[in-house]
Amino acid sequence: MAESEFPGWHGTTIIGVRKGGRVVVAGDGQVSLGQTVIKGTARKVRRLSPGGHDVVCGFAGSTADAFTLLERLEAKLEATPGQLARASVDLAKDWRTDKYLQKLEAMLIVTDGTELFVITGAGDVLEPENDIAAIGSGGNFALAAARGLYDHVEDAEDIARKAMAIASDICVYTNGKLTVERIEGAA
Repeated sequence: MAESEFPGWHGTTIIGVRKGGRVVVAGDGQVSLGQTVIKGTARKVRRLSPGGHDVVCGFAGSTADAFTLLERLEAKLEATPGQLARASVDLAKDWRTDKYLQKLEAMLIVTDGTELFVITGAGDVLEPENDIAAIGSGGNFALAAARGLYDHVEDAEDIARKAMAIASDICVYTNGKLTVERIEGAA
């Protein structure tokens, strides 16, 4: 059954932090149905390597929908190697205009180590103003925590891990079982 048939589905906090020539994307492992945790170790952060160019992606929403979008993004990246912004915009255009894709319920954070974007089904490709992007049920908690930590913590991974720990203490749909991927920016 589709996620939309289960209005009680919740779970996921994904954060991307860019600092010091590195981007870190971290995601928790919790998936909940209503008040029940149905999985605590889901892996919602992935590394893609289309055409030899590494891209790290984190997703929130329906897993099947997110994987459909990741496959589409990978195809766009293969068609435009090394051009994450262009591939992201092309994906967002398709997502917005294709009747099949319009039904997909997910959001993505994507990075190549230099650029950092949030891609939505509304056709948005958003670059965060403060080098921090967050999505999912606990996204706003993680975002607020990371913004508070940013000027006081030097390492992007430390910021992401501490922000996720704070979010997991506040949001019942977020746990501390993290998947973390690091990627260096272009030299």
